[in-house]
Amino acid sequence: MTDQAVDTSGPAGVAGASGSKRPSGATPPQFFGRERELRALQDDIGRAGLDTLAGRKAARARVLLIAGRPGSGRTALAAELARRLAEPGDYPDGVFRVALTDHDGARVPVERTARELLDLLAVPAPPGADEDELSEVVRAAFAERRALILLDDAVDAEQVDPLLPDNPDCLVVATSTGPLTGIPGVRPCTIGGMDAGSAVHLLARTIGQVRITVDPRTAETLTEECAGLPAALTLVAGLLAARPGASVADVTKQLRELPDDAEQPTGARPLARAFRLVHDSLPPAAARTLRLLALAPAGLADAHTASALAGCSVSAAQTTLDDFVRLGLMRSNGAEQPQYEVPGCLAPLLRALLEERDRPAEIQLARARMLERTVRQLQSCRAVTDPEGSPARRKLAGLPRSLRFPNPDAAAEWLRIRQPALLASARLAVQDGELDTLARRLVAALVRALAVHRGTEEAAPELYGLHALVLDVAERRDLHREKAAALLNLADLDARTGRTQEALTRYRAALDAGRAANDLYATGRAMESVGGAYAELGDFNRASDWYGRALAQRLTQGERADEARLYGRLGAVHSYAGRYGEALRNWRAAAAGHRRLGDLPAQARATSEAARVQEYAGRPQESLHTCREAVDLARRAGDVRLQGALELRLADTLDRLGDPAAAGLHRAAADRLLGE
Repeated sequence: MTDQAVDTSGPAGVAGASGSKRPSGATPPQFFGRERELRALQDDIGRAGLDTLAGRKAARARVLLIAGRPGSGRTALAAELARRLAEPGDYPDGVFRVALTDHDGARVPVERTARELLDLLAVPAPPGADEDELSEVVRAAFAERRALILLDDAVDAEQVDPLLPDNPDCLVVATSTGPLTGIPGVRPCTIGGMDAGSAVHLLARTIGQVRITVDPRTAETLTEECAGLPAALTLVAGLLAARPGASVADVTKQLRELPDDAEQPTGARPLARAFRLVHDSLPPAAARTLRLLALAPAGLADAHTASALAGCSVSAAQTTLDDFVRLGLMRSNGAEQPQYEVPGCLAPLLRALLEERDRPAEIQLARARMLERTVRQLQSCRAVTDPEGSPARRKLAGLPRSLRFPNPDAAAEWLRIRQPALLASARLAVQDGELDTLARRLVAALVRALAVHRGTEEAAPELYGLHALVLDVAERRDLHREKAAALLNLADLDARTGRTQEALTRYRAALDAGRAANDLYATGRAMESVGGAYAELGDFNRASDWYGRALAQRLTQGERADEARLYGRLGAVHSYAGRYGEALRNWRAAAAGHRRLGDLPAQARATSEAARVQEYAGRPQESLHTCREAVDLARRAGDVRLQGALELRLADTLDRLGDPAAAGLHRAAADRLLGE
C-alpha cells in the first residue's frame, strides 16, 4: 500500500521565503507518510535526462512535477521534499516559493511571478520591464546559484518554462493539477487520497486517539467518505475537535447524508461536502464572516479585513479568525501581527457559497467597507511619519486607536507584511469597476505609503504597476486630469530605466490628456518632458523646440522658478547643438531669473555654464571674466563645494590662457575648499 502524508499545520505564504524561513511563533509542520513518493521524487533528480542520454551536459534546471487535485496535499508534499533536499545543504542558496495561480483561480502573469522571485532574491527589477526582460533577469540571477525553486499550482508549461534557470545546479519543483506538456524530461508524480491508516492517523492527531479507539471502523468509514483527501479530513477533524461531545459516527452520518454538488467534478465532491458540513455547523454570524472572506484580496486577511467585511469589532473578528484556524478553514502565520490565509482548495467553494447565500448588494457593501478601512489604514501608515503637530498627525489623532500605529517602524512592518494583500486589493478594486472612486483613493494612499516608507527608487516596480492601475480607471471614466498624471508618472519611470522612446510616447499622450483637461501644470510638465526625451535621444532641434513651447507657457503664467530652469535647459541643448550664441543668451537669462528669485547658488551655476559656452565659442578672456563672477557668487552664497568646483574650472581656463602661476593659486584654493 502506498504511504501517504499531509502537512496541515504549517502557515501558507503568498510568495514563499528564501531559505524556508518560518515566521516567529508559527507552528512547525507535522508531516508523515508519502515516503514512497518522496523516494521516487528524490531518485528522479539523478535520473538521466534526454540531454545526458544524447551525451550532452544538461543545459537547464531539472523539473520535478507533483500532480494532484486541490486538497490532495500536493503543496505539502512539495514543501516536505524541498525541506529534505535543502536540509543537508545540497541547495545552499535557499528555497524560493512562488504561487502561479491567484486565489480567484486566475493564472498569475509570468511578469508578476518573475518579480516575486527577484524580490525573494533581493535582485532589483527594472520597473515596467516586460515578461521577456524579466525572465532574462531571473535566469541571470540563478545562473551562479545552487537553489531550489518551488512553483506552486502551475496552470500550464507556458507559466513554468520562462522561469527555468539555465543552470543544472538548480532544481525546480512544480505542483499542478495535470501534466506540464511542453517541458522535456518531466515525469509527473501523481498523488491521490490518503490510505486508511494515514487518514486515521491524521484524525487521531487532531481529536485524540481515544475517540478513534472506541470505534475504529467508523473512523475508517469517515476517511472513506472524505476519499482520503487531506483537506477534507482536516476540516472534519477540526469540527470533531470543536465538538467534543459528538461521536465520530454522528459526524460520519451527517457527512454521508449531505447531497453531492452535481456541478463539482467527482473527485472534488468529498471536499465540497466536508466544507459544507463545517460551514453549516457555524453560528450564522461566523458563517457569514467566513463567506465574506472570499472577498479578501489574494485570500489574505487580518482582523481589520474581517472586521470591515463583517461589520463587527476588530476583537470579535480576531476571535472568529482564530476559531476558523482551529477548524482548519484558515491558516495563520503565527506572527506578532497575524495574517490569515484561506487555503487555495477552499477558495472556489467559498466564492460559490457567497454567491449562493448572500445578496449582491450586501457583497458590494462589504467590499466597499473593506476598501474604506484599507484606505484609512494606509493614510495612518503614512501620517505617522509626519512631524508631531503637523496637520496629518492631528488628523491621525482623531482616528480610532485600532487604526493608529504607535511609531513609524510599526507602520513600516505592517506595510511590509500586508504589501502582497494591498497590491492585490488595488488590482481587484480596479478590475471590479464598480467602486472606482474608492479604488482611486486606495491606489493614491498606497502610492504615498510606499513612497514614504520605502522610497520611490526602491518601490519603483510596485509604483509602476499602481500608476498603470490609475491609468486604467482614468481611461474608463474619461478622467483626463488623472490620465495625464498617470501617464507622466509612468513615462518618468520609463525614462529612468532607459526606455526613452516609450517615455516619449507617454509624454505626448499626457500632453493630449492635459490639454483635454485644461490642466496647465500637466501640459507644461509634459512639454518640458518631451523636450527632455528628445534631448536624451540626441535630437537637439526638437528638444529646443519643445523646451521653447514649455517656456512660452511659463512666461504667460509668471512662474519664475520654472522660467529660470527652462532657460537653463534651452541653454544646454543649444550648447550640445553648437549654437553658442543662443546658448549664451539662454544661460544669461537663467542666471538673471535666479538672481530675481534670490537663489545665489543657482545663479552661480548658470553663470558658470555661460562661462563654459564662451570657452566653447573661442572667447577665453570673456570666459575667464564670467567664471570669476560665478566664483564670487558661490562665495557669497556660502556654497563651499560649488565654490571649489568653480575654482578648478577657473584654474583650467587660466592654464589654457598660459598663466600657470595663477592657475596653481586657484587649484590650491580649490583643494582647500574641497578638503573642508
